[in-house]
Amino acid sequence: MQKSKYFNKVYALQLVTIFLGFIIFGISENIKGPAIPRIQFDFNLNEEQLGSLLSLNALGYLIACSFTAVLVRKWGIKATSILSFASMLISGVFIFISHTYPLFAASYFLMYIGNGMLEIALAILGARIFVKNTGAMMNLSHAFYGLSSTVAPLIATGVMSVQMFGQTLDWRGMYLVMLSLTLLPILTALPSSFPGDDLPNESRTPFKELLRDPVLWYMVLILSFGVVSELAVGGWLVNFLEKAYHWNTVKASGMLSLFFLSFVISRLILGPVTDRIGFTVSFIIFSGFSAICTFAAIAGGEQWSFLFAASGIGIAMIYPTVMAFIAKRYPRGSDTAITFTVTLMGLGSVIGNYVIGFVTEMVKKIYGEGDSIGLLRGLQAGYGFIGLCALLCTVCSCILYRYLKKHGELI
Repeated sequence: MQKSKYFNKVYALQLVTIFLGFIIFGISENIKGPAIPRIQFDFNLNEEQLGSLLSLNALGYLIACSFTAVLVRKWGIKATSILSFASMLISGVFIFISHTYPLFAASYFLMYIGNGMLEIALAILGARIFVKNTGAMMNLSHAFYGLSSTVAPLIATGVMSVQMFGQTLDWRGMYLVMLSLTLLPILTALPSSFPGDDLPNESRTPFKELLRDPVLWYMVLILSFGVVSELAVGGWLVNFLEKAYHWNTVKASGMLSLFFLSFVISRLILGPVTDRIGFTVSFIIFSGFSAICTFAAIAGGEQWSFLFAASGIGIAMIYPTVMAFIAKRYPRGSDTAITFTVTLMGLGSVIGNYVIGFVTEMVKKIYGEGDSIGLLRGLQAGYGFIGLCALLCTVCSCILYRYLKKHGELI
């Protein structure tokens, strides 16, 4: 009885740590929206300089993704997780005191290093902890990311207007307050223990062996196409609705909010379905649903625009289900496999967003840049690439299904 209570307490601390981690992850990634215009004004940055700042941060994110698995093997997942939270907390302090651009840029870069470490650490934690109902639990934990992502911009806007000691917190104080929340998962992680750190190196699947497995490369493709289709919506949906259908910002942003709402609800409700029908079949069904919704929304015109939001139901399931698949297929090498796939996914995401912009401009030029029809066709083509990514995710999933079924390895 005493042993059962001990394990329940340990598992509870593990769950709280990972759920809080996903909440922090969503907050740190999405509070920049309301802050960016103020940062740009305070440091007198032009659009090119702002773009360079964000690109540098994306680079820091990718760098962190590439070395986190090494830290996990050397120090353990507990120490690595606490380090990722601590680096974000420290970056919040430095952002608060940064009144010169170089110090601010370095502080912001540190925050994204912490972000990258946290993404990998959370994925590894989930792979180690969720040994039962893996698909359901992975989707549930990622739903916390979706919830915090939805409310983070609103909370950030409110915090920036708070008065303390006769002064407004503004964006610097907001970053300090929001990133100080990382103390919560640090406090739950410290007394907890996490499985897998005691696994001897000789028991782990070698990296070269993982690279020789074609299934891992299919995971890279499925995850990359799926995440491009997922993340690109946040950057391009409002732009599409405003320019193609002349919606105002409030109405267009409302549709984006509906996308995120369907995103969160899907992960909360449909997670158990992935365990029941299998992860590989889930990839096919959910990415295919997202592709159909996106293409139908574009072809159907303004009256079918609600399908843009509905596409979130399908594409939301890809990332956490890939993590669940990796956890099941590579139980002795999940940390390395996750780091590899997520790092390449990050590169694919950068390329994907560039292609969307390129396709939009190219089609506009074909139809004539000054023509409203040219603008509409360009926007449709660019957004169509988002649907194409979801479709390619489906195609890769079908090929993977045939491969796994042929070898009797369906998951």
